[in-house]
Amino acid sequence: MEGRGSLRVRGSKTTKKPEDFPLSGVNESNMRLPMRCLAHNRRVLVLVVVLGLVCLAIVSLPLFETESSVQLDWHVDPAHKQSVHQYIHKVLEGECQPGSARQSLLARLPPSSQITQPFLWKDVPLPDDLFLFSPPFGFRGLQDKLKDLLSLLPDSDSVSKLGQASNKCQRCVVVGNGGILRGLELGPLINQYDIIIRLNSGPLGEFSTDVGNRTSIRMSYPEGTPLAWVDTDTDTLFVAVVYKSVDISWTSAMINKLAVPLWEWLFFWQKVPNQIPLEPHRFRLLNPQVIRETALDLLKYPPPRPRLWGWDQNVPTLGVSALNLASLLCDEVSLAGFGYNLSHQGAPLHYYDHLTMSAMQQQKMHNVDRETELLQSLIKAGTITDLTGGIHCSFCPSLSTRGI
Repeated sequence: MEGRGSLRVRGSKTTKKPEDFPLSGVNESNMRLPMRCLAHNRRVLVLVVVLGLVCLAIVSLPLFETESSVQLDWHVDPAHKQSVHQYIHKVLEGECQPGSARQSLLARLPPSSQITQPFLWKDVPLPDDLFLFSPPFGFRGLQDKLKDLLSLLPDSDSVSKLGQASNKCQRCVVVGNGGILRGLELGPLINQYDIIIRLNSGPLGEFSTDVGNRTSIRMSYPEGTPLAWVDTDTDTLFVAVVYKSVDISWTSAMINKLAVPLWEWLFFWQKVPNQIPLEPHRFRLLNPQVIRETALDLLKYPPPRPRLWGWDQNVPTLGVSALNLASLLCDEVSLAGFGYNLSHQGAPLHYYDHLTMSAMQQQKMHNVDRETELLQSLIKAGTITDLTGGIHCSFCPSLSTRGI
């Protein structure tokens, strides 16, 4: 191993054992044996403890990926479907307001939290405060791993940047995975947006009628990434979100087309893909300041604190973080497929599986109520628009907050 020196001190001489004590060698050997056994037992004990903690984490995590075998009986009200289509047409046909989403968000943010770089680049200096917190709020203690990953990514001026391709006012839509999308047939309308941000493993294919088939950004972390790549759009970017240190190693492996080391697989709480069929210049690394700004300044969560295991409920969902990212890339920002109506336990949780809303009761990491309050206030203020009405339905007859 590089940097490992000889165990023998340079210049020292080997001392010959006195012949007056012929049994000293035997006694020394007898003493070494229990010492070796003790060291071995300690290593085994440490390994058992680590494996036990990993298994405990896996067991304690919510089983969102376990699909129900019961087919959901879900019907879409034709009148509501028509209202959704009419509303989206109105948004797309309206005059685009340059910089409106970010300017509105800035009014809620302290000057010290303003972000200019949504992604990290290898040729752009990293601010010191990037290393104040551990993932997902920063890269504390991970300077070397981060440097290695950034060396695989493109320079900031070597690729065209989203939102800067033309002088045209750009519209973003963040497509959530909510069951509210099922049966609305919004695919052709979603495809009309300039930048389409998709989250985690939300599939296309057979669901394209409802969610479209274009993808500008797929934003995810290892466990959330599709095991089989689903995006055929040649302009797709993969935006890696780091929640733990091993996510950096996984992202590097995906860029290099290498296998993830066996030891690191122990730190994933479910199966992760072993490849992403994109060229290195199609990868981006999310600036963790986007998540930190979302948590501390928009959601008003307390600063993260060290814990023996896991997080407080101060980690924003990927959807709300994607909204903040979208405000840095586009002039106008819309949401589709957002909202959890926990009072309707039989409603579909996702548009692509048979899980019901009751599964949301298992999750302990995110504060869904706090996020809903934030999104509602942003929609009512005109900062963003909710195309499907899952957070606040401005086009519904009652003009009231509506759930899935």
